[in-house]
Amino acid sequence: MKKDVFSLFSVGFLRVAVVAPALRVADVTYNTHMIIEALEQAAVRGCHLALFPELCITGYSCADLFYQSLLREQARSALQSIAQAAGQHQIAAVVGLPLEAGGKLYNCAAFVSDHTVLGIVPKTYLPTTNEYYEERWFSSSREHTVESVQLASQDIPFGTDLLFHAQNLPGCVVGIEICEDLWAVQPPSGNMALAGATILLNPSASDEVLSKSDYRRALVQQQAARCLAAYLYAGAGVGESTTDVVWGGHSLIAENGTILAETERFHFSTQIAVADIDVQRLIHERVKNSSFSSATPSQAYRTIHFSLPEPEVRLSSSQGILLRPDLSPTPFVPADLTQRAKHCQEIFHIQSTGLAKRLKHTGLTRITLGLSGGLDSTLALLVTLRAFDTLALKREGIVAITMPGFGTTTRTRTNAERLAQLLGVTLRHISIRAAVQQHLQDIEHDPHVHDITYENAQARERTQILMDMANQLDALVVGTGDLSELALGWCTYNGDQMSMYHVNAGVPKTLVRYLIEWCAQSLFTGEIAEVLHDIGATPITPELLPLGENETVQQETEVSIGPYLLHDFFLFYIVRHAFSPRKVFWLACQAFTTQYTPEEIIHWLRMFYQRFFAHQFKRSAMPDGPKVGSVALSPRGDWRMPSDASNALWMQELEELSHTFSL
Repeated sequence: MKKDVFSLFSVGFLRVAVVAPALRVADVTYNTHMIIEALEQAAVRGCHLALFPELCITGYSCADLFYQSLLREQARSALQSIAQAAGQHQIAAVVGLPLEAGGKLYNCAAFVSDHTVLGIVPKTYLPTTNEYYEERWFSSSREHTVESVQLASQDIPFGTDLLFHAQNLPGCVVGIEICEDLWAVQPPSGNMALAGATILLNPSASDEVLSKSDYRRALVQQQAARCLAAYLYAGAGVGESTTDVVWGGHSLIAENGTILAETERFHFSTQIAVADIDVQRLIHERVKNSSFSSATPSQAYRTIHFSLPEPEVRLSSSQGILLRPDLSPTPFVPADLTQRAKHCQEIFHIQSTGLAKRLKHTGLTRITLGLSGGLDSTLALLVTLRAFDTLALKREGIVAITMPGFGTTTRTRTNAERLAQLLGVTLRHISIRAAVQQHLQDIEHDPHVHDITYENAQARERTQILMDMANQLDALVVGTGDLSELALGWCTYNGDQMSMYHVNAGVPKTLVRYLIEWCAQSLFTGEIAEVLHDIGATPITPELLPLGENETVQQETEVSIGPYLLHDFFLFYIVRHAFSPRKVFWLACQAFTTQYTPEEIIHWLRMFYQRFFAHQFKRSAMPDGPKVGSVALSPRGDWRMPSDASNALWMQELEELSHTFSL
């Protein structure tokens, strides 16, 4: 596969670095050298943009030395050198320096790119609390009287109303605030975000005291989430003066509430953290968010257009590996075991509470549920059990019905029976064989032709039994299918697609197994846990085709429609983030490097799009059920799609991908 066809820009990513450089207080020459050296290191790692700390050219802790004209003149000269070096290394950067403008001294951040200083932003909020004393030396941006400053005979835009728009990366707009600005009640970055800034930069010099790093991390994380933006924070390092306080060089990269990268603190050497920002994803979040789209900035901004340097780094090189700690092959399943357990517990509570509310509202004290011994029906039974226990209803009111057909195995039937008996619910056995055979005879269908009619007749017979018994018992039918099956349309219309309350509607297949394992480990012990573990290890099959010799299963779901591991990955990025086939394909290639070939990925991605579009009519008529995560397909909630929408655009892009990569 020709991976070089993809660059980071082509799939909407911006590689950024936050840097805490080694420095010496008031040694401009040394600091400039260290900044340029760090720029080179970041460029080698494929970065397009690097952020340095507040006043990094001179050092933040110069105190009354800021009054020295020699120091300030050297800093201005150093800025030009840094701009030239940034252009040489093909990287944009933001650095801090003290700058006199209109007879006042400002704490400033300068944006440099392509050998040029593009603009200079002064600090607004000057701390004078405890160890901070900035108002002794600097004026706030509120007091500035000039719109530009002269540097090397050029007028450079000056002010807090500057936004930097990268014309060669759609949606990439950079806004800058400085240190204390973030800690204010209304940080300037909020307005910048409303004005279009997706990349928010904060050169900072926040010292270290006990627990401050946790608070700082939370601030960065929350501001990134609040602004639906990337937030870069570069903190001054240990080279600053330790006369009264210590700096740690704490630097962070966050995107929409997630910390992507972070430097280690308290190192004397230069520290760099690098991550890839998904600009397309940020734009999508904003487009979808009505609170964001209905708000307007309270000030006007000047936009400075520029082109981001794009180093000759391609995604097939070692530098081209996507730097995203949140890119997981299982986006619905946390890798961290503790987080996964919390995740499962929360989902289980949501599911069971949803069903309990429905039972309480209807006044029903019985349910019917088809129990196959497979993953989905087992989870539905466990959820129902919790709902009944919550409402103090008798477990005998849970009527679990096994309905063996032509493909039912001894393993699944035995597990279903044992589980029902161990849990103390009512168990009924109703074979569907004779009824389906009679039905096939009635419609003159050859029972030896194992086609979709043969399969769906069994699914609809089971649903008829559940519905009719619910009427007979004054009960509610609990559905057992899952989110992944709804996405793929892997359910029979007016068969297992239908129920009176669909408890698993928001749970993807890759998560169902983990929920059952969590129940086995956290809620049950002994024989019940043993049965649950065996159900979790059972291959996924609808059991609709006759068994082979020695009960050999002739039908495995993932052989027919593809791995749920891939389909849940596709579902997450297509529905949650609305990514194009091109981007989903590339992300999948990154996430499944050792598991699936590009040929396999594009084959199953094509299958996903075909089925997702073709089977929307089943989702349009889906029963009520609780949303549990950020991806849901209810036509009354998150997903409203015409049942007759064309998939031509998406299939065309897939064909172009296949042609490009000769797949």
